[in-house]
Amino acid sequence: MSTSTKPSGSTRKTWLKITAAVAGAVVVLLLLVLLAKWLRTMPGVQDFLAAYPGTSELPESAPVGLPAWLGWQHFLNFFFLVLIIRTGLQVRTGTRSPAYWTRNNQGLVKTKNKPTKITLNLWFHLTLDALWVLNGIVFMVLIFATGHWMRIVPTSWDIFPNALSAALQYASLDWPLENGWVNYNALQLLTYFATVFIAAPLAIISGLRTSAAWPKKAAVNKYYPIEAARAIHFPVMIYFVVFIVVHVTLVLATGALRNLNHMYAASDDGGWAGFWIFAASLAVTVAAWFLARPIFLRPIASLTGKVTSR
Repeated sequence: MSTSTKPSGSTRKTWLKITAAVAGAVVVLLLLVLLAKWLRTMPGVQDFLAAYPGTSELPESAPVGLPAWLGWQHFLNFFFLVLIIRTGLQVRTGTRSPAYWTRNNQGLVKTKNKPTKITLNLWFHLTLDALWVLNGIVFMVLIFATGHWMRIVPTSWDIFPNALSAALQYASLDWPLENGWVNYNALQLLTYFATVFIAAPLAIISGLRTSAAWPKKAAVNKYYPIEAARAIHFPVMIYFVVFIVVHVTLVLATGALRNLNHMYAASDDGGWAGFWIFAASLAVTVAAWFLARPIFLRPIASLTGKVTSR
């Protein structure tokens, strides 16, 4: 029997595709930078950038600064999203589950039909989803109660030309001025709006539809087939992955200490408090990633249902 550790042909092809994709992305980004720099040499584009510097003015009643509760919201949102992405990939790849969970039909939720047995991975994914949605509801209530919605919802039409201006500045590597404590630039604002009010609801609506709990003869199968939900759910997950990568990159590249203080320490200075809180939150997230294993999940899942090996 061979004990060779050489990669198989399919593995080599996969790595070649990944390498080609990365190389292609680098070339595209380089061409985009060169194009943006060339455009900025044109008088008309320079006039456009002068007229629209990249930031749209907020209403006078808009709050200034980032409160401490927003820092907690930010951490919890990141924490749940990372684990949701991890468990979502586990569910999608269909790897053999180490255990299965069946809901306790004598608890708070009671149904006529027998509860459906699901994998432990799916149970954990759905539990994280529920916590993420709960955190989102709290976030929505707080931003509308405190006026912070004005920082992530467009309030004037000039947000669009300013967003185009900010995008051109980013692409040319001459980035727009940052002052997130007072106001996000227009591209940031539109991105946060799309994430909170479009991507998140799409993730929830499509995720609910992919649940195995729907009856096979339900009317929703005709008007909203599960295939359509899956076609939405996975691209939305990709969007969140890209958003996290770009968001973290820009936070660290545009004044890391000050940005981290905004997000985690509720202060507008260049101290190290925000960094250490961020480091602690990152350590908690990484620990949860590695501890999310059957040996730890089984006793938690058994609190609300029956856990079996088959």
